[in-house]
Amino acid sequence: MSDDEREEKELDLTSPEVVTKYKSAAEIVNRALQLVISECKPKAKIVDLCEKGDSYIREQTGSMYKNVKRKIERGVAFPTCVSVNNTVCHFSPLASDETVLEDGDIVKIDMACHIDGFIAAVAHTHVLQEGPVTGRAADALAAANTAAEVALRLVRPGRKNKDVTEAIQKIAAAYDCKIVEGVLSHQMKQFVIDGNKVVLSVSNPDTRVDDAEFEENEVYAIDIVASTGDGKPKLLDEKQTTIYKRAVDKSYHLKMKASRFIFSEISQKFPIMPFSARALEEKRARLGLVECVNHELLQPYPVLHEKPGDYVAHIKFTVLLMPNGSDRVTSHSLQELQPTKTIDDPEIKACLALGTKTKKKGGGKKKKGKKGAEAEPMDATNDATPQEQD
Repeated sequence: MSDDEREEKELDLTSPEVVTKYKSAAEIVNRALQLVISECKPKAKIVDLCEKGDSYIREQTGSMYKNVKRKIERGVAFPTCVSVNNTVCHFSPLASDETVLEDGDIVKIDMACHIDGFIAAVAHTHVLQEGPVTGRAADALAAANTAAEVALRLVRPGRKNKDVTEAIQKIAAAYDCKIVEGVLSHQMKQFVIDGNKVVLSVSNPDTRVDDAEFEENEVYAIDIVASTGDGKPKLLDEKQTTIYKRAVDKSYHLKMKASRFIFSEISQKFPIMPFSARALEEKRARLGLVECVNHELLQPYPVLHEKPGDYVAHIKFTVLLMPNGSDRVTSHSLQELQPTKTIDDPEIKACLALGTKTKKKGGGKKKKGKKGAEAEPMDATNDATPQEQD
């Protein structure tokens, strides 16, 4: 057991091979996101978009590490979700679903890829329209994006998780928006998409997490959802839930044959990572999944909604806390935004002006503009690009 523990300790960012795997997964998921955005057009079927994202990730990861002695698991770490308008998250419908995109839709795309269990996650919001995004939709997007930019600067060794929670709520308020409750940013480790160190989006008496300090060589998926509504999303229809993750610490002897069949298939195909019920035989899955969920063998990812007419924006990125600073490895540039509000808070402005790299001896400057990393301008507030000010 001590050998395993020793091996586990070594599998973090101190290993160049691990950093390479994170960055390779990030490149693939950034390209998959670009592909899905390019296919987001009026009348495009949402299920087709989800399939395209997942297929691209499977195809690209499948061509890597083919000729190695040890089998390296790789592929989709979180199924592609396309959640539209007031739908907050996790919409990844079954093959029979006919839902399509319409002109003017606010489209939130959420996906993740892994190589050898090292996960790169990303979410982005794209509005189906020509020209700049204006009005309250722009406010929601600017709130999510500015909060993400500030979080990037606060998730660094020595800072606390509660610093991030306080800052992102302040930013949302400046845009007259709410950060959506129940969205958590997690530390990620090998094969662990939701590690124990957590950043709350909204602090309230119902949801408590342990105080934690960020440390060098950790990896986080920073996940921010902003809404023009009240930020308290509801589950409207359990039948919409299609994404599940096996709860490895639970066991139960299933009574129904369909449940046993499905659970066996899940255990073989998706022992650790979240998966979509689309990957299972549909009729059998409908029957079998219910018993598995009722007895907590599977953790569901419900489809949540704000009220109709509310604008909801989602930004998620993966950040590696490297010795030379924070390296944001997943992102996509935003459309031009013209929000109705601006950020006047001097503390937030000062935070946005911070660099994300740490000065080191011997010149210290790190190359900018890596694929999907930090060269993205601050469209949200039409400010200068703080990333350039290291």
